[in-house]
Amino acid sequence: MAFLSDETWRGRIFRGSWVASAGGDRAVVAPATGSELGRIGMAAPDDIAAASAVAVEAQRAWAATPFQQRAAVLRKAAGLWRAHAAEIGYWLTRESGSIAGKVGFELHVAEQECLEAATLPGRPSGTVLPSEAPRLSMATRVPAGVVGVIAPFNAPLILAIRSVAPALALGNAVVLKPDPRTAVCGGVTLARVFEEAGLPPGVLHVLPGGPDAGEALVADPNVRVISFTGSTAAGRLVGEAAGRHLKRAHLELGGNSALIVTGDADLQHAIGAAAWGSFFHQGQICMTTGRHVVHESIFDDYVRLLAAKADALPVGDPAAGEVALGPVIDAGQRDKIHALVTDSVDAGAILAAGGNFTDLFYRPTVLADTTASSRAYREEVFGPVAVVTPFASEDDAVKLASDSEYGLSLGILTGDAMRGLALAERIPTGIVHINDQTVNDEANAPFGGVRASGTGSRFGGAEANIEAFTETRWVTVRGDIPSFPL
Repeated sequence: MAFLSDETWRGRIFRGSWVASAGGDRAVVAPATGSELGRIGMAAPDDIAAASAVAVEAQRAWAATPFQQRAAVLRKAAGLWRAHAAEIGYWLTRESGSIAGKVGFELHVAEQECLEAATLPGRPSGTVLPSEAPRLSMATRVPAGVVGVIAPFNAPLILAIRSVAPALALGNAVVLKPDPRTAVCGGVTLARVFEEAGLPPGVLHVLPGGPDAGEALVADPNVRVISFTGSTAAGRLVGEAAGRHLKRAHLELGGNSALIVTGDADLQHAIGAAAWGSFFHQGQICMTTGRHVVHESIFDDYVRLLAAKADALPVGDPAAGEVALGPVIDAGQRDKIHALVTDSVDAGAILAAGGNFTDLFYRPTVLADTTASSRAYREEVFGPVAVVTPFASEDDAVKLASDSEYGLSLGILTGDAMRGLALAERIPTGIVHINDQTVNDEANAPFGGVRASGTGSRFGGAEANIEAFTETRWVTVRGDIPSFPL
């Protein structure tokens, strides 16, 4: 039987084993063609409750497992991404509309996330503290318990595994709710990998579902930490609900990232970086370069070259041949993109390239001379749209780049790297790349945004992951029971 055969998961969810769901099933659809690829089980709130109850019990035994064994499971999982790359890649291409480069990127990061997570069980689990009493005093890190992970459609593998892998490595159980639109590549693949890697049954649950399942996960008393990646609007609701239930929520939300291009930047290389930043995976990336803030001395050339680049990029079904852009995820997303583009053009923006679509294939689009009040400038488009705005001075560039509710990623392309670094220090973002575009991700690097982009770096690297998925406990030990003056 194939690794991801639908005979395993058809109409089912994963609760340590593949079982029927209380919420019925849903079609798994290829956005490029509209064809049905299978049917996945949809979790109802009752499924969430049942899974969390099993997870609580399984977590205790998993946390007590020797750290070397937990690390070995993560290392084996890392190898399975490579061993089954062709089959997993097929689903990433068909179900999420990913081109070959995006598929390779997701698989590479998934492997690296597991390898990084495999180092966590062997790290120091606390510190010895000085005490005014004759005792041993320690601050120890203990597993949080059951972690709820809610992951989106756009990078379904990366945005699930970056929470699932470290949470498991640190002794937690996980209930994962992938987006139903990418439930196979963002859910079934993780269940199968960790099944084959030897994770004990009940420690990981994969439950695709709608908003009611997400609400049940956040509210469930057995779930102590929520790791959410998605829109800022949805993240606010998750954060509010988690607060009511007195549990931590790590929120990685939207963005409208700026790319500053100074007058002395290498223009030819800048255009290549700019196109990648705005058009990679159809712009459906939280770090996508939304706003290009370009020095007025090169502005006209920049717009002309970027528009020419956009017009030359092939768009089509990545399963049928080599293309630069595949389909957006669904008609709702396409219509949102188009409304933002047309509203901005109606408000005075110049359409330099694109602005049209066939089915779910939206052409890479360049908008020039947008004002700060235009929708495409102010809002997260989540589509292949580059908004280009001129600046005259560094103070202008700082003001334009900072003029956003978001604060995720920032790119600066310049002939003077140290000048670029100084410029970056004036603009609040969680991520900065000097002489690179805004879309970057590495498993050992802290990842997260400020302002409306989230609650800071809670993904990537040992420090962030240990903080995210463990609790701190104060422990003291005396040799004898002391006497008390009562």
